[in-house]
Amino acid sequence: MDRLDELLTAGTPLLSRVDEVLSTIGAPGGHDVWRELRRIRLLPGDAARAVAALRPTAILEAGPELRADARAYADLADALPLAGDWSGEAADAYETARRSTAERLNGGPDSLGRRMEATADLADALAGWMLRARGELTSTLAEVMLSAEAITLLGGDHPPADSAAAAAAIGARLLHTIAGSYDEAEDLLADSAGLQNPLPV
Repeated sequence: MDRLDELLTAGTPLLSRVDEVLSTIGAPGGHDVWRELRRIRLLPGDAARAVAALRPTAILEAGPELRADARAYADLADALPLAGDWSGEAADAYETARRSTAERLNGGPDSLGRRMEATADLADALAGWMLRARGELTSTLAEVMLSAEAITLLGGDHPPADSAAAAAAIGARLLHTIAGSYDEAEDLLADSAGLQNPLPV
């Protein structure tokens, strides 16, 4: 359990109250929280829990294995024996097959080795993104838990308009932070779209 998990546990009553107020009372017209809700399409508490569910450790552990596999493909491509003393059509056919196999193992960007290396790069980038997303949410959550709006929402009876304004303010700050992280993740996935293409035959 890290700092975000601890804050999320401690902040559960506040996040539940924010979600409840936004769901039942709403938010002031034109408030920034409406834009953020349209971007994320989750209530602040649900969005915060989604970020907290990100676990970069498993992905970080996969990186070295993927790079080891990429090296194995490269070693295998280098180990394919040459035709040697052969000559004639059989030797030519073998050499063509050897080169084709080596190219598929570790040649161009669509070879198995290069794709494995690119997948390892993506894993490292995603793990870094998860760590940043969790860290940024930790900071924002710590701030809103100590805010005047949190006191308004948890400190007793207040007029609905005050509660709605407080929930909207907290919700907007949390969702804005999370939306920035989501945008970064979309950019990472877009940059790696080539990995989704099937290997050429």
